[in-house]
Amino acid sequence: MNFQKLQTRVLAILKSPKTEWPVIAGEQTTVRELYFGYILVLAAISAVAGFLKMSLIGIDMPMLGTYRVGIGAGIGNMLFSYALTLAAVYLVGMVVNMLAPSFGGVKDDIGALKVVAYSYTASWVAGVFQIVPGIGMLLALAGSIYSIYLLYLGLPVLMRCPREKAIGYTAVAIVLSMILSFAISFITSGITGGMGMTPGSQIENSGSFDKDSPGGKIEDWAKKMESAGKEMEAAQQSGDAQQQQEAMSKMMTTALGSDSTVETLAPERIKSFLPDTLSGYTRAAISAERTAAMGFQISTASASYENGSGNMLDVEITDMGVAKGVMALAGWFGVEQEKTTETGYEKTYKQGNDFIHEQWDSLNGSGEYTKIVGQRFMVKISGSAVDIEVFRDALKGIDMAGLEALKDEGVKKGE
Repeated sequence: MNFQKLQTRVLAILKSPKTEWPVIAGEQTTVRELYFGYILVLAAISAVAGFLKMSLIGIDMPMLGTYRVGIGAGIGNMLFSYALTLAAVYLVGMVVNMLAPSFGGVKDDIGALKVVAYSYTASWVAGVFQIVPGIGMLLALAGSIYSIYLLYLGLPVLMRCPREKAIGYTAVAIVLSMILSFAISFITSGITGGMGMTPGSQIENSGSFDKDSPGGKIEDWAKKMESAGKEMEAAQQSGDAQQQQEAMSKMMTTALGSDSTVETLAPERIKSFLPDTLSGYTRAAISAERTAAMGFQISTASASYENGSGNMLDVEITDMGVAKGVMALAGWFGVEQEKTTETGYEKTYKQGNDFIHEQWDSLNGSGEYTKIVGQRFMVKISGSAVDIEVFRDALKGIDMAGLEALKDEGVKKGE
């Protein structure tokens, strides 16, 4: 590996991307060279920094002190998230490639992987700032934003799409990338946090978990991912665009923990679950929409409610479609979280078969209450109120049982 060449490329893409993208476009390379000469090194920065922050430096918690994750758990989390990140880069590259014709571009497997890998540079490099107290997360966020800008600049050059379509191309690619990241976040936190163990710490190469245990579930998921990957490889070699699209859809569906496709509720249907009045509040505005990309759908209905005292509540109902598989993954590991501050609290927990998220700030008199039913429908109520009970009472005015009864509607099991 030529580290001098790697350093030169990092500085060039960060400092002068407009001139560096044409240089990158003209380079002949392979998937192996991209991974071993660039991706493996850069992607490791954030993973290692995260380990240092979580296990060695620790996290300062107000009034409680410094909290550190065990070394074993920290190493397991670092390795597992690193591996999934490497896979995600390849998956996002395939998404970018598949989307190219939709935005006037030209398919190019290597070009798509290059534009994703080099766009991620800013985010990976900024990941080192996780270890900086206070502003570290802001700097890491700035890196992620700059990566989006790099992708926007690179798509017209690497995928040859018209400049005026680059914004839409970038937006759709980022949305699908976020879905993958969301899945990775849940899987990683579930295994290393929810189970309280390091990945593989109780797995021998010759053994396996019980079928219905959390470990058994993740083993089954890994096998399905391997199978979907082989189908994707075969589709790529066939040159059949339809077969490639179907294989890509299956790959992403499997990554999200689902074995089916889902047609989400129509906008008018989901909007009907928002009543005219809600716990003394009157509906002032309402809207609904269904968006789709790469065969994935999400339907959302939202409404604003107000009372005579000037308080307002915002209510949002989301049919997560195939992303519901993520909730199943979280359920395998009993993912929960709770933290408190001087002025409030935030917690995520499971109540029966439903996930609930609460957040309250007594200083501002504001918060939110979210409930996920049927591992598919997310209902979120937020706004200003005297206490969190206002949100809980408002939720009682929504037909949650009716939503849960629709959890299997539009679901089509995969072959």
